[in-house]
Amino acid sequence: MSGAGSPHSLRSRLRSLRPAAFGADPAGERLARIHSSPNFADGVFQNPEGTRTRPSSGSMVEFARTYFAKEARTRRVPARPVPLHTTTATDLTRPAASGLRLTWMGHSSVLAEIDGRRVLFDPVWGERCSPFTFAGPKRLHPVPAPLAALGSVDVVVISHDHYDHLDLPTVRALASTDTLFAVPLGVGAHLERWGVSPDRLRELDWNETTEIGGIRLTATPARHFCGRGLRNQQHTLWASWAVAGPEHRIYHSGDTGYFNGFQDIGAEHGPFDATMIQIGAYSEYWPDIHMTPAEGMRAHLDLQGGTPSGVMLPIHWGTFNLAPHPWAEPGEGTVAAAAEAGARIALPRPGEPFEPTAETVPTVPWWRGVSTVPAEGWSALTATAEATAAKPARDAAPESGSPETAPTA
Repeated sequence: MSGAGSPHSLRSRLRSLRPAAFGADPAGERLARIHSSPNFADGVFQNPEGTRTRPSSGSMVEFARTYFAKEARTRRVPARPVPLHTTTATDLTRPAASGLRLTWMGHSSVLAEIDGRRVLFDPVWGERCSPFTFAGPKRLHPVPAPLAALGSVDVVVISHDHYDHLDLPTVRALASTDTLFAVPLGVGAHLERWGVSPDRLRELDWNETTEIGGIRLTATPARHFCGRGLRNQQHTLWASWAVAGPEHRIYHSGDTGYFNGFQDIGAEHGPFDATMIQIGAYSEYWPDIHMTPAEGMRAHLDLQGGTPSGVMLPIHWGTFNLAPHPWAEPGEGTVAAAAEAGARIALPRPGEPFEPTAETVPTVPWWRGVSTVPAEGWSALTATAEATAAKPARDAAPESGSPETAPTA
């Protein structure tokens, strides 16, 4: 049956009506490659360890009660404007003295200048991390610099297809340049729909490597999930990334829960001059897909072979309100975890470039000046972050092939 009223033609018409932000489903050779992946089984991509992706129905009710409480809402956003580094564009015109420079643009977006090449991780310049312009989590601070002010970028690296990591307006702007894109397996379908030509895509399964301009980019495992549309078929992979140049090595975690694989990644690709580690949007209601600051520090140490070497840059916080914890808690928790581990961390304001191998890096907890101060002071918030990290996991549903109700951060 292939007429106008056939199920196939109806599905095609419905797909054509989907918002562009939903992206596209993998098909053809891309889908065949997905099906043959060693990380794809039972119709979905699998995590490296058993992973709960969504709260149970009972705990979801409790979560909603907590999330929408008036006092909690107030603490989840900054009390005053977030201080931005104001000379980002000018600073980036000067070469990095050490050959390695990182510029955190907010959330998980980082421009890495490594051994003469420029790598842009998870660029999100849009106003909302949402398929809609009128609803969804809105920025808590402006972008530090226009996208065009960054200059030429050799490769854009995407960790996974959630809206706070893969942003339609940003990709469309970059599609008009000649930059290449390194993405996890399946994500290329979205980019092609948005105007990126297939010859500019480097689409990798876990532990596959591509070389661009003398630097090696490897898609490494992560513990998360995927999805942009109303139905999530788990047909796009999620990844962390190890990047190695002739002189320097860096790591970007994307989104991930803690898992033992960090040790393997470190043994294979580390130690790293700098790690960019997700430490925000965690919750006891989804304990396996995002890390707390303490877990993020543990991951950093694993990646460095168990020793506090290199510099950790905390990411995935400060820009969007995506979880029930206070806005400043990820920063405070990272400070506490670093002090306990004796590890070196960088705390730049959004847009502030720094060189991880330099003698000094930014270490001032800038968020304290724009946050609602806890009644017991900042040390109390640090203690809260540590206690959250130590809590046992709340009741959550087991891993599912269609976790569309899970948080998409």
